Amino acid sequence: MPRKKNHSRTSTELKTVTLLGSNTNEYKQEYNPAILESFPNKNPKSDAWTTFICTEFTSLCPKTAQPDFAKIYINYIADKKMVESKSLKLYLFSFRNHGDFHEDCIQKICDDLTKLMKPRYLEVVGEFTPRGGIAIFPFAQSSNSQVKFKKLKENRMFNYAPGKYSMELSKLY
Repeated sequence: MPRKKNHSRTSTELKTVTLLGSNTNEYKQEYNPAILESFPNKNPKSDAWTTFICTEFTSLCPKTAQPDFAKIYINYIADKKMVESKSLKLYLFSFRNHGDFHEDCIQKICDDLTKLMKPRYLEVVGEFTPRGGIAIFPFAQSSNSQVKFKKLKENRMFNYAPGKYSMELSKLY
């Protein structure tokens, strides 16, 4: 007997989600923030963390075109919108042939997600695989204008250290 579908979201709430459930996936070969999709946060009165970890991020060095590899950690507290995970995956894949420095990639991701969702707080951490014996761990963040989220932003910025908001360095290598 087929299972009855029990959707807790309305079609109106899901109208902006077009990639999830699609039988075709188009992997963009160029950086493309237009891929990102959002959906309404059903709990906008609650402060709750959401974390995404992309373990296979790649981009290109803008000078040599050599590949750079990273783990990307996205931590955020939503307001009215949340990012849809399949669109996020395809968006992050769109960096594959994008030539930019590590710090620029992380800042772009932060800026694009902030523009899409307007979260209460958002941070993006990149843990780039060492090349030439140097690992680079850029950190970017944004917050809304509420005092508690501005304080959170300030606190996390001043207390940031590689591995603090992602993975302990001892577990990384």
